Amino acid sequence: MNESHPRPLIIGWREVVALPDWGIGRIRAKVDTGARSSAIDVAEVHELPDKHVRFEIRLSRTNPDRRVVVTAPIVRHTTVRSSLGRPHDRIIVATIIRIGPVETHVELGLVCRKNMLCRMLLGRRALEASFLVDPARKYVLRRRPTPETGRDVGSRIRS
Repeated sequence: MNESHPRPLIIGWREVVALPDWGIGRIRAKVDTGARSSAIDVAEVHELPDKHVRFEIRLSRTNPDRRVVVTAPIVRHTTVRSSLGRPHDRIIVATIIRIGPVETHVELGLVCRKNMLCRMLLGRRALEASFLVDPARKYVLRRRPTPETGRDVGSRIRS
């Protein structure tokens, strides 16, 4: 890398990230270089008349009461193909994401991920400018939160 481009940050295939503009300090994200776009687990999606959308972000798979209500401008509507090739219509919104020390702009599709382990999926577009993914590691930048408390597990974690 030359001087004008800093070295990319190495992250694992799963990380804890923040969405500061939405008041979310910690949310689990699966890093998926096979996916082009990113997505977040939401419920109660309501399109508003002023090209905005209101939705609830589900922060925990095991604690359904941990939710944040967000209103955001709609960037666009799009059709995304699942890994099985099925088309799905999605509303796309944008925000700032913090991954370790890096803050960057990200577009997120609003989807139901309630049966997935991670509330977010980070695709290539969110990663391409600043990150390299080490598929053998997870939670490289922050320790993994415990399912019960959301607090860091500590030194018991192995990558």
